[in-house]
Amino acid sequence: MTEAYTGDGTLMNSDFLNDLSVPEAINAAIKKIEEMGIGFGTTQYRLRDWGVSRQRYWGCPIPMINCPSCGVVPVPEDQLPVALPKDVSFDKPGNPLAHHPTWKHTTCPSCGAAAERETDTFDTFFESSWYFARYCDPRNEATGFDKKKAGYWLSVDQYIGGVEHAVLHLLYSRFFTRAMRDCGYLDVSEPFSGLFTQGMVTHETYQGNNGQWLYPTEYEAMADKSSVKVGPSIKMSKSKKNVVDPEVIMDTYGADAARLFILSDSPPERDIEWTESGIEGAWRYVNKLYKSVTGALESLPPAGTPAPDNFSDAAMDLRRKAHQTAAGVAADIEAFLMNKAVAKVRELSNAIEGFKPSNDADLWALREAIEFLVQCMNPVIPHLAEELWQMIGHNTMLVDTSWPQADKTLMQADTVQIAVQVNGKLRATITLPKDADREKAQETALADPSVQKFTAGKEIRKIIVVPNRIVNVVVV
Repeated sequence: MTEAYTGDGTLMNSDFLNDLSVPEAINAAIKKIEEMGIGFGTTQYRLRDWGVSRQRYWGCPIPMINCPSCGVVPVPEDQLPVALPKDVSFDKPGNPLAHHPTWKHTTCPSCGAAAERETDTFDTFFESSWYFARYCDPRNEATGFDKKKAGYWLSVDQYIGGVEHAVLHLLYSRFFTRAMRDCGYLDVSEPFSGLFTQGMVTHETYQGNNGQWLYPTEYEAMADKSSVKVGPSIKMSKSKKNVVDPEVIMDTYGADAARLFILSDSPPERDIEWTESGIEGAWRYVNKLYKSVTGALESLPPAGTPAPDNFSDAAMDLRRKAHQTAAGVAADIEAFLMNKAVAKVRELSNAIEGFKPSNDADLWALREAIEFLVQCMNPVIPHLAEELWQMIGHNTMLVDTSWPQADKTLMQADTVQIAVQVNGKLRATITLPKDADREKAQETALADPSVQKFTAGKEIRKIIVVPNRIVNVVVV
């Protein structure tokens, strides 16, 4: 193992539950209790009634009419949808629709008497609970969506949203989907097939002695900051003013640097703390990448030059790195491991900077590696990637270019890194050919100076070799 295990593990010292995982143990315990007749398993939902209405102008009008004689009467279907008035006024407190002089006044569809429209509007969760079905047929003016088109596109393959959506929005969407299914509008039961919950962007808070919150720019501009209370880094919000103006970021560092910082800082499911040093670091790398690629332009062979067959060992190492990067970045993006994808690309850019070509074959390998680098960076910094793609000799748009195909013969390195332990403690790391036998592994491990330091003058009882992974020398 290379890191601590943080899962639930298995149960021990628990009688009939020994060696079971936590979910297995829960089911086994429930089954045992039911067999003993002293209890039973049940699923409890903590659902509350959904108050869908509010006293706001902005929202979907509730198509109901309040009649003094007939009570609450639905608006006839041929009068739908009910449109909001455009001459609404916000000069009074309370609901603007209730204050409107004419909009709410109508007649009862049942008895024809004077009546009033419902002035509450649905909350925004009401609209967002079915919008994905509307996207399947957005130009339909006769109905919300065509059942056949919705059946073709739904369920949504992948939903990505903040943690604040994990309960209300997603739960309501499932409720709506089932309701529309039961009413015959849909043939699917689940709105979304996959869910990925992304983290929040956070920032420190700043509060003056008067209790007023300060913007980060206001705090930084203060000559005397001693009177300001600096709070923890929490979710950015307008109320706490711990926000950063995106326009300032774009003007100062550019959109590519902002994207690079957000994607590379941490796993996307975790919160990210916005720092000036972080965005500056991303900006420096964007500039470094530009200089690295443009600095090699004059020496590169033209795009489309056939591959030679006399690559040096260094060139083959660079090619292996490029092809491994292309495959690894693709896999990481599919798994939403954006920060790992960026790390792999930066490793490739470091390998390119350290490569010193000595012949035409080396230069061909350098061009290939640069092309792979630019293509792999395209999802992260698309503006610079498109420009570099053109500068290295391509007339087509990079966004229309297929992902680089990794050569399977170059996916595995010729050598492997082997950990060497002495009595179970790591003492050295050695490099061996990937097909090295046990004798070669033992010989190389025992010859390492760091290992000899802990074996000198001691009896070697045995040497344990796990091929291509570890050598453990046991001494007394």
